[in-house]
Amino acid sequence: MINKINKQQAIIRIGTRGSPLALMQANEVKSLLVKLNNLPEENIKISIIKTTGDKILDRPLNSIGGKGLFTKEIEEALINHKIDIAVHSLKDMPTKQPDGLLVNCFLEREDPRDAFISTKIKNHTKLHNNAIIGTSSLRRKAQILNIIPTVDVVEFRGNVQTRLKKLEDSIADCTFLAIAGLKRLNLTHLITEPMPITKMLPAVAQGIICIEQRVKDPEISELLKTLNHRPTMIRALAERTMLEILDGSCQTPIAGLAIIKEDQIILKGEILKLDGSKKISHEATDNIKNASKVGQSVGFSLLEKAGRGFFSNT
Repeated sequence: MINKINKQQAIIRIGTRGSPLALMQANEVKSLLVKLNNLPEENIKISIIKTTGDKILDRPLNSIGGKGLFTKEIEEALINHKIDIAVHSLKDMPTKQPDGLLVNCFLEREDPRDAFISTKIKNHTKLHNNAIIGTSSLRRKAQILNIIPTVDVVEFRGNVQTRLKKLEDSIADCTFLAIAGLKRLNLTHLITEPMPITKMLPAVAQGIICIEQRVKDPEISELLKTLNHRPTMIRALAERTMLEILDGSCQTPIAGLAIIKEDQIILKGEILKLDGSKKISHEATDNIKNASKVGQSVGFSLLEKAGRGFFSNT
């Protein structure tokens, strides 16, 4: 727990996964804590925690449990006071946190779009009918099959560097990765083409780093207030409210993106059949004060349009 009287003596332990991207994100949080709260850098420690999702790399995410695979062990460490805060990619987070934990701090959102990456194909419009696409994302798989039903999709598990190596080894002709992650890793030179949002709507909360804490930890709450980016928090609330209504997990192709224009929030949501054979979209606008309401509106409208059985195996 942080010493309210003497910040200079406080030790803050940040829990994170051990991938290069996760460590980059944890160090970004560390730098902001130092800069915005006048904390000594040496007093902020980063603790690497291996999650189930990091350990099991030979099976698709949807076959081993979906969301929560990259957070469970970190959250257990937080509950047991082994760490003080946890840094996550918000798109990996379940919509509900375990008892005693909350997510109430969001860093400013990075570019939420996906990147098309290939050394063989100039852009996604040049994909041929029998192209081999590498991705572990059911959303990306369904979206690209919706555009070109005849492409072959192969499993691409692992961190960003692992997937890029698979591409280099010609296991696939192309892949898709989040631009935000590539930016944070200084790998934007590998982007062949940013995917238009009209063709590939991003995953809910893609590009957002969030910080999880214990509910009863007022000193940490006070420190994190300086890091929170309110417009990002509002966008995340709308998108994740929609996701919760749709019961979103890694087993369901769901996409969503909220944008803010002046005092209005515009949310577009999308659900797809696993094989890409059908796509349903809905968009709603409301005042930014009603971010949760607009998320509910889009979520329930998508469910109504889809009807029963839409989220079956096909």
